[in-house]
Amino acid sequence: MMRRRPCPAHGFTLIELAVTVAIVGLLAAIAVPLAEVTWQRSQEQELRLQLRSLRRAIDAYKQAYDEGRLIKTVGESGYPPSLGVLVDGVVDASSAQQAKIYFLRRMPRDPLTRNTEGAPEESWGLRSYASEPDNPSAGADVFDVYSKSAGVALNGVPYREW
Repeated sequence: MMRRRPCPAHGFTLIELAVTVAIVGLLAAIAVPLAEVTWQRSQEQELRLQLRSLRRAIDAYKQAYDEGRLIKTVGESGYPPSLGVLVDGVVDASSAQQAKIYFLRRMPRDPLTRNTEGAPEESWGLRSYASEPDNPSAGADVFDVYSKSAGVALNGVPYREW
């Protein structure tokens, strides 16, 4: 008669499971903060791009005003009266067909503002040409835009000061 050999036990021991759980926990503890920093960095990059496109559009409006392509009014600074004008367009005064000049295709939303209600232009803080540099406030025109976010960037500068 043949004797059967005892089969070795299948599965993991308690120590092997504890070591595996500890390694997975350590990797998760390293990955979560790294993912948060990566997400914040991507949001900051998006904010930087949106601010750059808005500021270029405001500068292009001012340049068109200075070149006489927009109808000039006494007492105006030459900056757009609102952000919506950049998307809606203005009549080109130098065009015989009364064509419009557009400065933006669409109005971007501040990526760091949590509020998604309302129009995208409401997500930005506005500074008029007549306001103080240290205390920006809205006015008759839009000289500059800034983020309304109260957060601080990875480099330590508040988003409102970008």
